[in-house]
Amino acid sequence: MRPVLDGIDLDVAEGEVTVLLGPSGAGKSTLLRCVNHLEKPDTGFVEIGGELIGYRYRRGTLHELGPKTIAAQRARIGMVFQQFNLFGQFTVLENLIEAPITHGSGRETVVAHARELLDRVGLAGRENAYPRELSGGQQQRVAIARAMAMRPRLLLFDEPTSALDPELVGEVLAVLKDLADSGMTMIVVTHEMGFAREVADTTVFLDGGRILEAGPPAETLANPRHERARAFLAAVR
Repeated sequence: MRPVLDGIDLDVAEGEVTVLLGPSGAGKSTLLRCVNHLEKPDTGFVEIGGELIGYRYRRGTLHELGPKTIAAQRARIGMVFQQFNLFGQFTVLENLIEAPITHGSGRETVVAHARELLDRVGLAGRENAYPRELSGGQQQRVAIARAMAMRPRLLLFDEPTSALDPELVGEVLAVLKDLADSGMTMIVVTHEMGFAREVADTTVFLDGGRILEAGPPAETLANPRHERARAFLAAVR
């Protein structure tokens, strides 16, 4: 049986942006899902800020945590998907406040924070709109604000612009750049090479479930060492 990820060893510094690059099937999305324990690695572990995600050590052995504890950990790791995944029956504001209130935060504080986030992503005044009334770019910006509503310490983005019309890509990338400038720790799967060059602190090229290149974009994108990375970059520039 062929492993989806093989020998992955990756450090992401707090406050930095790591961009994952590579062809379809390289393991990028699976790696993201391992970070927040939506996928369980067969070997190895994920650690964020010194805390194991999904497991704890007991007598020298890893043991999986209970569902409630894992959910609490996952709440501190925001994730934005390709297809927005907004609740269609909820308004924009309701999409943002549902999770924080469920996790015990006071409604007044949560609503005020949600309004601040909507202003930050350029959607002030759209609190009462439903997802179907928004463009794809606007829906994705709501999804980003929803991920931020839980005040995460890490944000994961799985090709956040791939489902958008070309003219809407820029508005979403602008929000990601703003988050990067604010010091948010981010891992981003994308084929937007301009974003990678401008915003990433580290770019990582995966193929066949393995990391073939990793380093500053000025090195990995301008002068990749591995032939597979050179071929990929030549095709997507």
